[in-house]
Amino acid sequence: MADRGNRIAVFGAGYVGLVTGACFAELGHRVTVRDVIPARIEALRRGEVPIFEPGLEDLLERNRERLSFTLDVAEAIDGAEFVYVAVGTPPTYSGDADLSAVWTVIDELPAVDHRVVVAMKSTVPVGTGEKVRHRLDERGLAHVGYVSNPEFTAEGTAVRDFMEPDRIVVGAFDEADGDAVEGLHRGIEAPVVRSDVASAEMIKLAANAALMTRISFINEIANVCEATGADVVKVAEGIGHDRRIGKSFLRAGVGFGGSCFPKDSLALKQLAASSGYHFQVLNAVIEVNELQKRRVIGKLKQRLGALRGKRIALLGLAFKPNTDDTREAPAFVLAGRLLAEGADVVAWDPVAHADGLHGVEQVGTVDEATRGADAVVLVTEWPELADVDWAAVAAQMRTPLFVDGRNMLDPETMRAAGFTYDGIGRAAAVER
Repeated sequence: MADRGNRIAVFGAGYVGLVTGACFAELGHRVTVRDVIPARIEALRRGEVPIFEPGLEDLLERNRERLSFTLDVAEAIDGAEFVYVAVGTPPTYSGDADLSAVWTVIDELPAVDHRVVVAMKSTVPVGTGEKVRHRLDERGLAHVGYVSNPEFTAEGTAVRDFMEPDRIVVGAFDEADGDAVEGLHRGIEAPVVRSDVASAEMIKLAANAALMTRISFINEIANVCEATGADVVKVAEGIGHDRRIGKSFLRAGVGFGGSCFPKDSLALKQLAASSGYHFQVLNAVIEVNELQKRRVIGKLKQRLGALRGKRIALLGLAFKPNTDDTREAPAFVLAGRLLAEGADVVAWDPVAHADGLHGVEQVGTVDEATRGADAVVLVTEWPELADVDWAAVAAQMRTPLFVDGRNMLDPETMRAAGFTYDGIGRAAAVER
């Protein structure tokens, strides 16, 4: 596309920041991405992408003439008309969002003399925009605009989600600033939702809360299915055809993880509590999500008895396929609990690493992970697992027990391969 001449500074070179910068470059803008980690910036300058995200490497390479990377604030801001904040906002011990990186960006903004619009891409609590606006005014930067432009990208499909979104949300104090940010997205066909800043902030949190609720709901249904002999896969199919419900996020499993859902659920829960409201549904959503991991441990103990000395293979470390992100990944929770039970834990993942999982052996193939194992737990539904010779796997295991934490594989096929198969919310495995 032709260069439209807009200059954008993106603060943060993580999943959100890199995708945002690369996609804006694809739309014809000139983008400088700034980060505080020297190794990350050096890698990007060499053309190396420090994260695994399908399509991102090609996008960065195709737009390298419109992209630059720096550690220097002044270099990033020089000539920029827009400053996108895409830094992390992890949870604190209290459950609040840690906005220290956001405030660092705001406080490091130089005293520019031209009109600049700060656009918040990071997920922040409702009310953050008002506080940022006040901080900018205090610094004599009343001419610097502020817009909430939350991201709705999912890891593994982030590039597509940016370029082909369900909607673009723009919340602004000044309509002209909102118009300017909306204009940056010209070339993308999607509904644009214009709102005040607080509503835009809430849209992001509410969207994630709705998705989390669907996941915990179907997991609750799965648990009832196990108790009654119903099959949650068929139940989800049946209710998903109802156009009022739809099929999305109705796959039962070991629960959600990642950098957004757990963090945002705690932040919204804390926000509600601080506002004097007890968010009962969200509290239940969080509780069900935690219980799902315990149920997997319960399935293993029911079949194997005490887990001390048992070799358990975990297939998948990333919180979902097509990403190397292990933040709040269910596999890490399962590994920790298995180790506490005295089990020997071995893990496989095609791209993610078990950094921080002390005591877990990570291997390079499914064959290595499962050889001599007492049980296999499928934690991440990597496409590669569909092509495994499961009969050969069962034959080399000490106890051919397979717990399908994502209901990815067909129960009868797995049983025919020699496994005792146990899914989530499916008919109990037939004793072999």
